[in-house]
Amino acid sequence: MLQFERVTKRYLGSGEVLSDVSFELLPGEMTFLTGHSGAGKSTVLKLSALIEKTNQGRVLFDGINLNQVKDSQVPYLRRKMGLIFQDYKLLHDRTVFDNVALPMIVAGFGYQDISKRVRAALDKVGLLGKEHKNPLALSGGEQQRVGIARAVVNKPALILADEPTGNLDPELSGEIMTLFSQFTQVGVTVLVATHDIELINRMGQRVIKLDHGRLVSA
Repeated sequence: MLQFERVTKRYLGSGEVLSDVSFELLPGEMTFLTGHSGAGKSTVLKLSALIEKTNQGRVLFDGINLNQVKDSQVPYLRRKMGLIFQDYKLLHDRTVFDNVALPMIVAGFGYQDISKRVRAALDKVGLLGKEHKNPLALSGGEQQRVGIARAVVNKPALILADEPTGNLDPELSGEIMTLFSQFTQVGVTVLVATHDIELINRMGQRVIKLDHGRLVSA
């Protein structure tokens, strides 16, 4: 599903942020990506989501070499991915429904399909009935659930989550992880970047660890 093959990434003036990193994620696998601040976690997610491209090595998504993807093809490939952020990145001038519907609107789906899939996604995260609320009227945990519903409404093959529980208490963090586990049961691959070692230990899933841009364990 997602493969890193001897990937090196460097930025002008910063040197190498990833050095010769290789790993593979299988369909339906949930994996944690961890390491100190600046270890390269966010860079792995950016390379996976076609926000950045490698200097050396290859990133393959569903067999496609992301280095060879043209700019015009990026939006279509990203529809197979769901991105989840620590700060939610919700639109506060739109309703919960509109926030979750946005990826489907961009993809050109009709209203009937959008309505059906948005409500199904909200039901999955326990927010059906709150679709007409403003995100600011929700708790932090609920806002993160809206972000998750938005990420999965397009039925992605891969979910990339960047510190998704960083602003949540342990109980809410556990609930979010349970949702991710449920997605893997239908074949979705989930990669969660986090520095929360307690959470990682509690979940008992595979861990990829980075240290100063180098792979320590996978």
